[in-house]
Amino acid sequence: MSTTTTVDRALRAALYDDTDATLDTGASLLAADPAADGELARRGQEFVAAAWRRGWQPADVVRLVRRELDEAHVRLVAQLILGEAGQRPGPTPRWAAQLKELGEPDGEPQRGPDRFSHATAVLELYRLLLRLPALEPLDEPRPSAAPRQPESRMLTRIRALLAKAEATGYPEEAEALSAKAQELMARHSIDEALLAARTHTGDVPGACRIGVDPPYETAKAVLLDAVAAANRCRAVWHDALGFSTVVGFEPDLEAVELLYTSLLVQATTAMTKAEAAQRKGGRRRTKTFRQSFLAAYAHRIGDRLRAAAEGAEGQVTGGEGELLPVLAARDVAVADRLEEMFPDTVTTRLRGVSDAAGWEQGSAAADRAQVTGRPRLP
Repeated sequence: MSTTTTVDRALRAALYDDTDATLDTGASLLAADPAADGELARRGQEFVAAAWRRGWQPADVVRLVRRELDEAHVRLVAQLILGEAGQRPGPTPRWAAQLKELGEPDGEPQRGPDRFSHATAVLELYRLLLRLPALEPLDEPRPSAAPRQPESRMLTRIRALLAKAEATGYPEEAEALSAKAQELMARHSIDEALLAARTHTGDVPGACRIGVDPPYETAKAVLLDAVAAANRCRAVWHDALGFSTVVGFEPDLEAVELLYTSLLVQATTAMTKAEAAQRKGGRRRTKTFRQSFLAAYAHRIGDRLRAAAEGAEGQVTGGEGELLPVLAARDVAVADRLEEMFPDTVTTRLRGVSDAAGWEQGSAAADRAQVTGRPRLP
């Protein structure tokens, strides 16, 4: 029997039925034929390539595999993605960054304790890849022939400020660092918008996907929506797939990714401290406390982010007559692109917000992480 025949029989047995019996049948066929390993890996790369044609990106696939299966499957799919990447044309900048996150391809695939266990894991992964739904493709500029410019000093400084804000144990210091980072983000966005308008570059909105991981996904999605809105972007949450799609211009998308990640770290740290303080007081905290905490944090931080963005716009001197039409035009472009990508969206209610102490503590944490601008020192 040829290796191709073995793989075909195994896939037919295992992939189009959800029972354990058919999975065992397919794994047994593969375990008995070591010569089929190369063909099995090639088929896996075909499944990965099919996912790209359906609008998925590497980070999306890895996120879903981690959500639905185990770390062994994550290692398997990472190897398939890296192997398939060597056969594709030059990736977009965001795609290249996602591949970099996966590391370097290994010479040999990661295996389980025995051939049958490994084959079972491979077939479980292929089942998931086969059933991936089609997603709206993301618009992202292709790399030009010119070498890509290194990250600007402003973005490097923003990353450093947010990293310090996450690491410090002093709320006042985190507040000051986050405030400065948001101020720089807003100014960076305004500078990029004015430059694009003056040079007539034809800049258009793009989109990216940002993971919204359990637990408390709804509250985290609300936080991401608040960050997106404050940075002139729009977010749509795909709760079943564990991510939100954020639509906006590239500098603003970068700001949303950076700020959301940092605020989520700060909110989780503050929530943990608040729970510890509550336990010392003899009160046992619950899931509703954490849900209420994060919901209040998202609500309050959204108000402060909007105020900070408006403050940054108001600090632009000599260009208000030029700035306001430019920003209005970008808002319209983002709204139009969102409507084009997602013509049918629904509003989700935030449930489980019933703990008054959690709401109060979350609001207080958001106040400590305030992101309003500060006057310059003389």
